[in-house]
Amino acid sequence: MFRKFLNISLIITLAFSVVLAQSTTTTKSPSVDRLREHVTYLASDKLTGRRTGTTGADEAAQYVAEQFAKLGLRPGSQPSRSGKSRATDWRQYLQPFPYVAGVELGEDNLLSSTLTPSNLRTGEDWMPLGLSSNGKVNAPAVFVGFGITAAELNYNDYAGIDTANKIVVALSGTPDGDNPHGQFARYEDVRWKAIAARNAGAKALVVIARENNFKDDRLSRLSYDNAGDAGIPVAAISKQEVVRLIPGSTLSDLEFASREKTHSSINKTAVKVSLTIRLIRQDVPAANVIGILDGSDPVLKNEAIVIGAHYDHLGHGGAGSLAPKEGEVHHGADDNASGTAGVLEMARLLSAERPRRTVVFIAFSGEEEGLLGSNYYVNHPVVPIENTIAMINMDMIGRMKNNRLTVGGVGTAEQFRQIVADANSGQRMKVTAREETPATTAAIVSGTRPVSMPIVVGANGKTVVSLDHVPTIDLTLNEDGFGPSDHSSFYAKKVPVLFLWTGTHEDYHKPSDTADKIAYEDEARILTLVTRVIHEIDDADKRPTYTVAKAQAPGRATGFRVYLGTIPNYADSTDGMLLDGVREDSPAAKAGLKAGDKIVKLAGREVRNVYDYTSALGEMKAGQEYEVEVMRANERVKLKLTPAERR
Repeated sequence: MFRKFLNISLIITLAFSVVLAQSTTTTKSPSVDRLREHVTYLASDKLTGRRTGTTGADEAAQYVAEQFAKLGLRPGSQPSRSGKSRATDWRQYLQPFPYVAGVELGEDNLLSSTLTPSNLRTGEDWMPLGLSSNGKVNAPAVFVGFGITAAELNYNDYAGIDTANKIVVALSGTPDGDNPHGQFARYEDVRWKAIAARNAGAKALVVIARENNFKDDRLSRLSYDNAGDAGIPVAAISKQEVVRLIPGSTLSDLEFASREKTHSSINKTAVKVSLTIRLIRQDVPAANVIGILDGSDPVLKNEAIVIGAHYDHLGHGGAGSLAPKEGEVHHGADDNASGTAGVLEMARLLSAERPRRTVVFIAFSGEEEGLLGSNYYVNHPVVPIENTIAMINMDMIGRMKNNRLTVGGVGTAEQFRQIVADANSGQRMKVTAREETPATTAAIVSGTRPVSMPIVVGANGKTVVSLDHVPTIDLTLNEDGFGPSDHSSFYAKKVPVLFLWTGTHEDYHKPSDTADKIAYEDEARILTLVTRVIHEIDDADKRPTYTVAKAQAPGRATGFRVYLGTIPNYADSTDGMLLDGVREDSPAAKAGLKAGDKIVKLAGREVRNVYDYTSALGEMKAGQEYEVEVMRANERVKLKLTPAERR
């Protein structure tokens, strides 16, 4: 009896030593304290929400650069060299890219009519909008309700109204009122009203403010969304002064006419209006932050793995914010100080190990404005994009709930699904004194099923000690390499990508996304998974094999009835919408569209930017052929495109 007990004890000791040896391949673990320190600073009031182009974003960039410098990473601006790098200034870690932070009023902005003895007061009675084109218009004014056209809803405020060469006046908002989930929700933005006005032949648009005090209205403050100008002058006017443009009508009269579709009675008397808008664009510095860990292998160091996250957020609100009012600091602890802290921790861990391949750590800016920083990087990479073998993007990894993590992009390389599953496999030793038969070994390719591996077998062939491999995190795997974050820029260049995300929450894009709500222990567990993924990729002699991933739903409905398969570039534009990519076997691909094409006309509509493109898309029908015109290598090319039904 004693001998048998002694043998089992010895077996357990030996088995435990095997488990311990296998579980200590990584000498360092992610630090919860360091993660908390990074997020607390980046999400502090001091950095004022890190809006791209602001002082707060500049200070965040400096912080990340100084952390890279402390770790001895080579700045992105320095060429590779043998030996120890010389001391560098933190600014050498920056990769500047062009950015328009906003607009300011120029001279001679004016709004007047034949009913006003003098010009209305700019900033008090009316205000040009940041999306406006510069220009001067003298034309009659007509009322167009909410100024919305929505083919999919069979709704058109312009029906039966002659708006050609007129200045159109529209109500703010939509027929849904204050319901953010109504059927017209996506038409709330003034850009859609401007597109509808331009498509109707109007020369300018004036939108009526909602608030009684004009200065309290969002439209009274100049803001810019980096999507280019609207193609026509656009302004806002106070609800009290609208009678200067539409005589004899109060705001209540206009709202009633809009509901009852009695515009004709409102527009019986047209007033001549003069509108001049002069805006000056504010070009300011913006930058990605790049630190490079050169590989240790003399051959494989020419290949690179990119680890990235965006450090910008929404500043004091405005465009992109889900807060009811502007002004409060949007701290962005989860979005995306959590991912930026993850990049810094990965840099600390990997710099102590010296992987065989070069690792490029990037904190992107301009993500909230449309992936501006990552798009700039893939077109100006510090390591040739064809030598970039994988990109791992961490965007909102700080609020894991119920042990769940979404990993996107597993279909972008043949090996990724297995790599992620192996990286997510924990170890648990099981001792069976009665020598029970082992559980059937199960495949762990899904990343969710355990594997029981016998490590000690009795004389009768039955398992005494087994090592169970169990998933450490409950993963939701997504095939697609495209999505609303920086990895999409890389996948458009045929780089395999992985995207880690813990999901949205009630504080998303609100001031309440603060550092105290981050689950730092869980984030450290996610980074352990990322570390293992990096090791798996780096340990393999062969680079991951790029594959065309299955397109999957992005998680929220687009509201469109048709699907084209284009990957738009969201950067500022006034001369067409650039395509970063085209999904294979999609309607766009079949039509002959290619990455690098700039769509200038679609379905008979002029396209200046992504908003114009989206508006045209909303009017298209599945199965019907349309003409699309693109600029390709300075040549205007006409193609035929047939949209598919969105499923």
